[in-house]
Amino acid sequence: MVFTRLGDGSMVDLDLEEIKEDLLAGTEDAAERGEIEPLNEGELAKLLEIISRPGKMVGVEKGNEIIMTGDSPSIGSVPRGFSVNRLQMLQTYERVCGMDTAESGFIDYSYKAIKTVASEERSWVEQASHLLTIPLFYGAMPDLGRYSRPDGPVPNWAELMPQGKIEEAREAQEEAVEFCVEDLVYVASEMYEGGAQGIDFDTTGAAGDADFYAALKATEILKQKYPEICIEMGMAGEFVLGMHGALSYDGVRLAGLYPHQQVKLAEKAGATIFGPVVNNISNESFAFNLARAVTFCKACSEASSIPVHPNVGLGVGGVTTVEVLPVDVVSRVSVAMAEVGKADGL
Repeated sequence: MVFTRLGDGSMVDLDLEEIKEDLLAGTEDAAERGEIEPLNEGELAKLLEIISRPGKMVGVEKGNEIIMTGDSPSIGSVPRGFSVNRLQMLQTYERVCGMDTAESGFIDYSYKAIKTVASEERSWVEQASHLLTIPLFYGAMPDLGRYSRPDGPVPNWAELMPQGKIEEAREAQEEAVEFCVEDLVYVASEMYEGGAQGIDFDTTGAAGDADFYAALKATEILKQKYPEICIEMGMAGEFVLGMHGALSYDGVRLAGLYPHQQVKLAEKAGATIFGPVVNNISNESFAFNLARAVTFCKACSEASSIPVHPNVGLGVGGVTTVEVLPVDVVSRVSVAMAEVGKADGL
């Protein structure tokens, strides 16, 4: 029997045959949904070996190390539970956690909110860039929903659609995109000129295809403005929700795209790093979710000519949906993504 977990973090003991069955079911589920190749027998055997290793924490073989990027450490993720300022949090991230990059961010993790305090944030970023040795990103969410009423200037498409006002809902999203792109470009320009070495568009597509479109357009503008800028685009879900349904970028309809298709458009827009997301299914086993996530990410890596950093946090990338993440899960996901998923980073 092998100690493992369910997708909600619950501890279970399964025999090897049960784990094999779940691995096969997971990769077949991803292959069917994304219309991609499932993992082969050798790759499934490698995942089985990773899951069944006896140690609580596992690691990659020498030579298979990959780098890490992260989001929002300066607003409470690391460290948690004791009082230090944002600069000290970033230093802890670098000097205690040993991260390869750091990301600064505002407590309200939205570019719309940050625009109102951009000058103060730029000053803070400049201080942070002087203190750190590792590359410093500045990140937040495109957060297209913020531009709808009652908080934003445009009609709320989530209210219009149930009323059957589809065209009005689409027009509202298109208007919101214009506001969003303006804010993304403005804030990113301020932070980049203030000393950030990279910009992170985090949780892209959370409000659907119009949200993804806004991030793509902003990336395109920023790369024209600053050809050397590093832009990491991390997604919100494994496929793009068709909240608008008719938006296209570079002739490709955005609604329904999976990671291996999303990355091609991010690459076209000028993104430097792409972060695919695969959602966790809590009532399935860890083995099922791991095989599913690795299948999607392997296809994404194979389709991409830019670095791919799969999101492997709470409830995504094969990681269990539980507040305190088990190290046995996180370390096994990391090894699997590096050695089977062909990831360039995490």
